[in-house]
Order: sequence, then C-alpha cells, then structure tokens
Amino acid sequence: MRATSRAVTVAGYVGGFALLFLVWHLCSVYLVRSVLFPSPFPVFVRGWALIEDSILQEQIVASMRRILQGFLLGSAIGIPIGLAIGSFRPVRLLLEPWTEFFRFIPAVAMITVAVIWFGIGEESKIFLIAYTTVFVVVISTAAGVGAVGRDKIRAAQCLGANKLQIFALVALPATVPYILTGMRVAMANAFVTIVAAELVASNDGLGKMLWDARLFMQIEDIFVALISLGLLGFLTDRVFRLLIRAFAGRFNPTM
Repeated sequence: MRATSRAVTVAGYVGGFALLFLVWHLCSVYLVRSVLFPSPFPVFVRGWALIEDSILQEQIVASMRRILQGFLLGSAIGIPIGLAIGSFRPVRLLLEPWTEFFRFIPAVAMITVAVIWFGIGEESKIFLIAYTTVFVVVISTAAGVGAVGRDKIRAAQCLGANKLQIFALVALPATVPYILTGMRVAMANAFVTIVAAELVASNDGLGKMLWDARLFMQIEDIFVALISLGLLGFLTDRVFRLLIRAFAGRFNPTM
C-alpha cells in the first residue's frame, strides 16, 4: 500500500509539473507571443548549456550554501529562545515584545543595516537569512510548547518525573513537529531573502544570475534561475514535510 501511495504521489507531482509547462507553452505561443516570454523549450536548452558549462551548478551551490548557513544559525538561535518563551512566563513577558516587534520588519528592509554592519561579503547575506529565520522558529517553537497536552504532563508527574524529565521526555518531543513546521516556513522565507541579498554586490548565486540576466536582457537565463529556485524550494519543502509527518506520527498524532 505504501509503495502504491508513493507511486501515486510521484505521478501526481509529475503530472502537475507537466501541466504547468504545458500551460506555459500555450501562453507563450498563443497569448503573449513575445521574446520576453519564451516557451519552455529554449529555456530548457539554455539551462542544459549552463549545466554543461557547470555555471548553473556553481550558482546553485553558492546560494544553497548561504541559505543553509543562515538557516541553521537562525534555527539554532530561535529554538532555545522559543523553548524558553513557551516554558517560562517571565521569559515570555520579557522577550515576546521583541519577537513581535522585529518579525514585522522584513529582511529586505534590513539589507542596508546588514551591509553597514557586516560589509558586502558573505556575513551580511548569512545575517539576513538568519534574521528571516529566527523569529518564525521562535514563534512556532513557543506555540509547540504551549500545545503540549496537560494530561501528558500530569501522567509524567504521577510516574514521578521531575521538571527536567518532563521537559526532556514529554514537552520537547511533542514540540518537535511544531519546530519543524516553523523551520519549513522559515526555509521558504530564506529562499525569498537570498535573491534580494545576492543582488547587493554578490559575485555568484542565483540572485546574482537574475540580476546579470536582467542587465543584459538574457531572458532565458532569468527563467532558468527562476525554475532552479522553484525546484530547489520544492525539493526542500518535501524533505520537511516528510520529517514533520514522521515526528508528528511518533510524538504528536493530533497534528
């Protein structure tokens, strides 16, 4: 049954992408009819040429390296803060206003600050990714701690568990699906932010590729970069969905 379900899922994904590219082709040929909106075929040809020259792989690696570094840094900061906010009322009263204040300032608006603080090197880009990650992870982690069932905590207390054991063996495992959900949303934000971050004095990356393609009106390169971002994001999101499903089924069946 699992193999059949997996095959159906894969077939659905393939069919969905095929339909997307078919609609794209029909629109480019029959509706728009402009060199500014090419059909999929010349875009795929250009993408294959970039792959053969190892150019596309280099841009993808550069962007993904920055995304992962900033994302992991932001998650490493956000998870402990979220656990503390969800577990201790004084910490929540102290830090929740900070979280609510900064999360409404978009990472794009922080580009100037990042350049002033860290220059135009890798540090500013990693800072922006970490910034866009941390507050989403904090909120989801804190919500996960607050959603732990009181019956589970009382059952652990009846079995003689102390506060540390309740946190480590009951609250934390039940919070993992919420943490992963927050990280999934934060990863999507990271993909949005990396494009803007790489537009600022970057030597490589998909954002830089988009910028150069715009300057020289290389329309196919623009679409290659956009498709690459979409596919990378799609694959990353599938990984998070699998992790969330696995941990939710083990620790939090209600999700």
